[in-house]
Amino acid sequence: MNEIKTLADQLRSRMAKPDTPEKTKTKKKSGKMTVTPPIVEVIRGYDIKEHDSMVHVRFDRQTAQLLHHFKMATGVEVTRLISYSVAQLLERHPEIKIIIKEHLENFDL
Repeated sequence: MNEIKTLADQLRSRMAKPDTPEKTKTKKKSGKMTVTPPIVEVIRGYDIKEHDSMVHVRFDRQTAQLLHHFKMATGVEVTRLISYSVAQLLERHPEIKIIIKEHLENFDL
């Protein structure tokens, strides 16, 4: 008879506990990179002190979210990243500047 009571007590104690799996010890990712890639340091060092012109740009939702996450992950503001990116684009593709110069030469006032 005692065995039945102890079995009943065990069942009651199990029913009183919520059905959650036992927690196993797992390491959580810290979210911090152990080694900062060199490009992030280059972007951080990009000087935008003399940049005073403002341009409004539009990005698709996914790119905008990626830029926001980049800022959170590295602390680099989006303005600095975009300024650096456009400067690199114009440096690597001088034909863009040539197109603009040709257009301005043909522009009639």
